[in-house]
Amino acid sequence: MRTQIPDFWNDAKEAEAQMRKVKEIKKWIDGFNDVNYACQEIELAYDFFREEAATEQEVDSLFATALALVEKLEMKNMLSKEEDKMGAVIKIVAGAGGTEAQDWAEMLLRMYQRWCERQGYRCEITNYQAGDEAGIKSVTMQIEGDNAYGYLKSENGVHRLVRVSPFNAQGKRMTSFTSVFVVPLIDDTIDIEINPANLSWDTFRSSGAGGQNVNKVETGVRLHYKFTNPITSQQDEIVIENTESRSQFGNKDNALRLLKSQLYELELERRRAETAKVEAGKKKIEWGSQIRSYVFDDRRVKDHRTNYQTSNVQAVMDGNIDDFIKAYLMEF
Repeated sequence: MRTQIPDFWNDAKEAEAQMRKVKEIKKWIDGFNDVNYACQEIELAYDFFREEAATEQEVDSLFATALALVEKLEMKNMLSKEEDKMGAVIKIVAGAGGTEAQDWAEMLLRMYQRWCERQGYRCEITNYQAGDEAGIKSVTMQIEGDNAYGYLKSENGVHRLVRVSPFNAQGKRMTSFTSVFVVPLIDDTIDIEINPANLSWDTFRSSGAGGQNVNKVETGVRLHYKFTNPITSQQDEIVIENTESRSQFGNKDNALRLLKSQLYELELERRRAETAKVEAGKKKIEWGSQIRSYVFDDRRVKDHRTNYQTSNVQAVMDGNIDDFIKAYLMEF
């Protein structure tokens, strides 16, 4: 086994890449073993059932368990692209509509935070802009965990809320829109070239809750990067703010990582566009279009790309979005 070779860790970067491969293979083996064991349990239970030593309900329960394990493995098989295995960066931006839209943006933030808790992912807010009266104008968060981007890429687009607004004195039904942008969170295994000549920085004082140096020291950083957009071939600019760390150096390092993530996503988008030309007959995925409606009064959440819907609105807002993710991955 290569990992047992004495000089295996001499090249730390290469060794870590190899260990990731080993870990990934082990997950597939463990997944197969779980399914295999579940199937054996069904066979055994069915034999007991014929001998009247087990009930039909017990057999059905074991079948449901095995089916869930098979579907879990099948969904994992949908995450075969290089970027699917990475962490994710989510940026939520409130649309037009003032306080109602900003409140909706904060509700989506909570939904994704709850989902991350369910998955055991590490979720960290790197930039936060509070709303004028309630909610948020925008928020950026980093999510670290296996296949985080592969699952969350299904959330990329415009999310529509319909409800009786608590911020409307007449109690009218209102519609709000919030955009969710998802890009892969790259690591050291991905090389992204940044031209230092096109890079500039601003510093500012971080606002909001924090340590004693908040509002006293310019720890917040704003990165400007001018480049030729690979999609449009036009001059473009990426602006990133980072206020997570109390260290300006820490914020700069993370802003650069977020910049690399956005540049990597643009390259992936260019590749997707080329693939779409070849596979023009296949169903098109409209990145950035309205993807899902949350209608509170009618107790309905519907995904417009897959037509999957549920009436359990509260569960969805508490982070139970796995069925939407699964429907998306299976369709596309």
